Amino acid sequence: MYSSDRFLNALIMFAVKENVSDIHFVPREHDTAVYLRVHGERHLYKSISKDHYLQLLNYLKFQAQMDIGEKRLPQDGVVTMLVNTVKIDLRLSTLPAKREESLAIRLLPHNEIKPLKQLLLFNNQVNKLTSLIKKTSGIILLTGPTGSGKTTLLYSLIDTLLKEQSFQTITLEDPIEKDLNHFVQVQINEKSGMTYHTGLKAALRHDPDILMVGEIRDAKTADFVFHAAYTGHLVFSTLHAKDAKGTIHRLIEMGIKPIDLTQNLLAICATQLLNLHHPVHDRAAIIEFLTGDNLTTYCHDFTLDTFREPTFTDLKRKAYAYGFISET
Repeated sequence: MYSSDRFLNALIMFAVKENVSDIHFVPREHDTAVYLRVHGERHLYKSISKDHYLQLLNYLKFQAQMDIGEKRLPQDGVVTMLVNTVKIDLRLSTLPAKREESLAIRLLPHNEIKPLKQLLLFNNQVNKLTSLIKKTSGIILLTGPTGSGKTTLLYSLIDTLLKEQSFQTITLEDPIEKDLNHFVQVQINEKSGMTYHTGLKAALRHDPDILMVGEIRDAKTADFVFHAAYTGHLVFSTLHAKDAKGTIHRLIEMGIKPIDLTQNLLAICATQLLNLHHPVHDRAAIIEFLTGDNLTTYCHDFTLDTFREPTFTDLKRKAYAYGFISET
C-alpha cells in the first residue's frame, strides 16, 4: 500500500538536502510529473501514478486544513514538518487544471534568518542597506518577481534592526513564513475578513516602531502603507515589479501621488538572485537601488532613461568580472 506520509517524508528530506526551493506536481494523461526547482532551475525528479498523486494531494490538503472536496477553485495552506530536528513549512497552492488539480509546494525553513552578508553578493550593498534602515520613519520597498528573495531579505533587514534596539515590530503576512518570537506576527486571512487593510488599521493602535507588510497587493493597501509612513512609522514591504523604475510605475498606477512618493519613500530595492559558481555553487542577491535625488527625480518622471545608480546589467558585469558568475 502506498504511504503518503512515508513518500512525503522521503521527498522533503531529499529536497532539503539538495536545497530545493519549490516542488511542482503536474498531472499528465497517464501519470503525474514531479519537478524540483533548485537554484532557480526546474528539473524532473520522477513520475508517480495518478492514484498515488491523488492520495498525496488529499493527505496534504487534510493536513493543511484545506477543503478536500473543493477542486474547482484555487486553495492555499501550510503544513509544518520536522526534518532532522529542523522545522520546515510547506506552503501549498492548488490550481484547478484540465485533468486534475496541480500542486505547488514552497519549502520555507521555519526560523532561519540569514545575515545580510550571506544574502547579498557585494559588501557595499550590505553597507548601503544597513545605512538606509537607520531612519526612523518612511517606506523601504523590496521589489522583484516571485522567488527573487524579497521576503528573505526583508526578514534579515528587520532582524538586523532588532539586534541594535528593542523596537516594537508588527508584521502582517500571508502566510507567516517564519515563526519568530520577537515579532508580533499577524496572519492575513482574506476569507475571514482579516485583510491587509484591516490588519494595518489595528496594528497602528499597538504603538509599533516598525511595520512590515508582507506585500502591497492593491491600491487600498498601498494607500494605507503610505498613510502609516506619514504618521511617523518605519514601514517595510514588498511589491512585484521588474526593476526599480518599474516600481514607481506600479505605485502610480495604484493611485499613489508623486508628492506622496517623494515625502515617504526612503528607498526602492529591486532584487535579483544570481547563480554563483565561485567559491561554491550557491545563490546571492544583487540590488538595483533607487534612493535620494535619483528617487525624487523618478517619482516625478519615471519615463526618464538616465539612471545614476548601478543597474542590474552593471552589477552582473561586475559579478562576471570578479568571477562569481560565468556569463552576464
